[in-house]
Amino acid sequence: MGTHHDHSGGRDQPQGHDHPHGHGDDGHEHPTGIKGVLQNVFTPHSHDAADSIDDSLEASSAGIRAVKTSLVVLGLTALLQVVIVAVSGSVALLADTIHNFSDALTAVPLWIAFALSRRAATKRFTYGYGRAEDLAGLFVLAMIALSAVVAGYEAIRRLLDPQPIENLGWVAAAGLIGFLGNEAVAVYRIRVGRRIGSAALVADGLHARTDGFTSLAVLVGAGGVALGFPIADPIVGLVITAAIVAVLWGAGRDVLSRLMDGVDPALVTTAERALTACPGVREVRTVRMRWVGHELVAEAELDVDPSITLAQAHAVAHDAERDLMRAVRKLSRVTVHAYPAHAHAHADNNHASEHRPDHEHAH
Repeated sequence: MGTHHDHSGGRDQPQGHDHPHGHGDDGHEHPTGIKGVLQNVFTPHSHDAADSIDDSLEASSAGIRAVKTSLVVLGLTALLQVVIVAVSGSVALLADTIHNFSDALTAVPLWIAFALSRRAATKRFTYGYGRAEDLAGLFVLAMIALSAVVAGYEAIRRLLDPQPIENLGWVAAAGLIGFLGNEAVAVYRIRVGRRIGSAALVADGLHARTDGFTSLAVLVGAGGVALGFPIADPIVGLVITAAIVAVLWGAGRDVLSRLMDGVDPALVTTAERALTACPGVREVRTVRMRWVGHELVAEAELDVDPSITLAQAHAVAHDAERDLMRAVRKLSRVTVHAYPAHAHAHADNNHASEHRPDHEHAH
């Protein structure tokens, strides 16, 4: 018979984080130079337990702030493009501006998801509403895929049926504004998404980056046409399409991994080390972790000395939970089960008893 201890992070989390927890030394090797820069742009690597916001409600608030701020920035970017459209009278620029407005609205489902995640768990949704954030991430992935399809289609169409580009100066100005606005939002969303542990917000930042790539293609293409290379426009469009597909791959990997309850193996290793080092723990049976939105939850089973009392076993479980939350700062909830050490071997003994008929099970 075992005892278990359940601890929720956030408001009830122990405040003293005096245990060292190096997340930089996770055994991963990161490419450097040009390759490293390109990988960080297209598929930015994120350690799940990076320098982070620990409280779940605070993290949700930070996510909502990021969505609101980015909506304002993207709105201003699109408005500046509207002014350029009005001055230049370019129908092509009008279409790109409408596209930017519609893409800015993809943040709305994520805003709703962050708001839902702040609601308390119910008897129907016993883990709360954090999964809404992962579902919003699927919507973001769909929008990135749509951007790739649209960019690829337009590039091929212009390659097969070249069209003259008018108002090159205005087109270049609109492309520059679109790139700067979207890239600023991308950097902000990705940074906040990593801090709060939100794969969906990081994916939305990558979505903004794909829109910035599209605007950059407009800028570079206009420059190529101005220099006497009309085919530069569709060729750059094809290159940007390939870049968007690379972004989709990285974002999809992270979002779908969350939906499959995937975590960084380094987190599990860190947890196992922390629990093994906890006084009173003889063996760590299992450690399970999963993300629910931007909340990381864990469950562990431990073997303890069978001769100790139930109260002592509970104390060991409590200390183990405390050490685990100190080692993995992003944890929001932890459930620790403590079992008598001989119980772990009981099943194995039953299996082996047919080979050892004189074996006696200790109880």
